[in-house]
Amino acid sequence: MAVREVLRYPHPALKQTAAPLDPIDPATVERVATDLLDTMGSNPGCVGVAAPQLGEPVRMIAIDVSKNARATSSHGELVLVNPRVVLSAGAEVAREGCLSIPELTANVRRATEVVVEALEPDGGTRVVRAEGFEARCLQHEIDHLDGILFLDRVDSLVDDVFRRKRRAT
Repeated sequence: MAVREVLRYPHPALKQTAAPLDPIDPATVERVATDLLDTMGSNPGCVGVAAPQLGEPVRMIAIDVSKNARATSSHGELVLVNPRVVLSAGAEVAREGCLSIPELTANVRRATEVVVEALEPDGGTRVVRAEGFEARCLQHEIDHLDGILFLDRVDSLVDDVFRRKRRAT
């Protein structure tokens, strides 16, 4: 399939609730899954992307934190259909960024442990138990499915939002 353009805030599609894929439509799942993985892989440092960020109003996400030094747990490359957090514990404030708001980062409070139930692209059931950075990434991408951006979760727009620093290459 293809690397897709990532919608940028304030695009209205980013604030919409995505529709569940029920029943699973294999053609849609395969197309969107491939585009999610291709798009994620084409953005250096990217650890996740959600279908609504590609203009696809369906409940699918892709994450892979395996190459990120902050990850204390990693299930490798995940594509999840209709994911939902069924259990969460702990809380921590940490810095987040987003392909849809590339100029900013922010301090966001998230659960430190989550259990996510979802379907795999082949329709099988998947339960993911994650902690730390991987848990944060899952919550961030699932928020996109409900039209929630990381800026919606900051305590203070004045104290907790920062211009992204560009690293010299």
